[in-house]
Amino acid sequence: MLDLQRLRALHAVSVHGTVGAAAVALGYTPSAVSQQIAKLERETRTVLLEREGRGVRLTDEAHQLVATAAELLAIVERAETDLEERRGLPAGRLTVAAFPSAARGLLPPVLADLAKRHPALDARLTEVDPHLSVDLVAKGAIDLAVAHDWDIAPLPAPAGVEQAAIGDDLCDLLVPEDHLFATRKAVRREELGNERWVCQPPGRVCHDWLLRTLRSVGHEPDIVHTAEENPTLVALVAAGLGVALIPRLGRGPLPQGVVEVPLDPLPVRHLYALWREGAARRPAIAETVRTLQAHWPGVSDR
Repeated sequence: MLDLQRLRALHAVSVHGTVGAAAVALGYTPSAVSQQIAKLERETRTVLLEREGRGVRLTDEAHQLVATAAELLAIVERAETDLEERRGLPAGRLTVAAFPSAARGLLPPVLADLAKRHPALDARLTEVDPHLSVDLVAKGAIDLAVAHDWDIAPLPAPAGVEQAAIGDDLCDLLVPEDHLFATRKAVRREELGNERWVCQPPGRVCHDWLLRTLRSVGHEPDIVHTAEENPTLVALVAAGLGVALIPRLGRGPLPQGVVEVPLDPLPVRHLYALWREGAARRPAIAETVRTLQAHWPGVSDR
């Protein structure tokens, strides 16, 4: 008989792409995941992973087994949901993914609140970009994602994924203290054509939003520095190396040398909770979504 945990390990490697990433998602060590798959290979008398450069690739037989694993895991999830729904209390493990500024600015008080009120709930957070986390929800790799989109760049939700609004996060123009905009009460987007920008790398939602926004008013942004994390971007602005558009969530106090200037109109990004269709019957997901929404006003006012 096939072991479900070994199938789960193989499924995780398929979804996340590497043994290391699968281990992070499952809360195991990479060696533990490798051991689970090695046991599954012996159990099935089939080669499932082959070396490819520094990584691995799934064999054709592994892909067939992954499809079976996905069906079995979906059945188990439905059974767990039914049991938890009958008990009526949030319980069991709940895997949550959130983009970096939400993981920093919103999730800590939410997870602490859930842990205090529902000790039987084992919520586990992973920091993941929105364009990845939504797909992970759709594939069943995580239970709940906190993602965002912008006013001019809606986030597509794949079939079988439901969502609920959490709140709106405002975004400001950050400039060095000696910048000509530093004393302005507001700046229009049409005035941003000659700036040197610091921004997140291509492929990130905020980078794509900046390009679309400035191009919509006839400007091609001159992006001179890129960094993954907002605190790094703020530090680059403080050093006088450019200007940046930074959301307020998780930003923290601005360092000396940086001035916040509102844009007119003010950019807004929308935060959502996403889960697989029907999973909201599970009290753990329903309660986590309610807690996210309840904490948002206090977080967004900071």
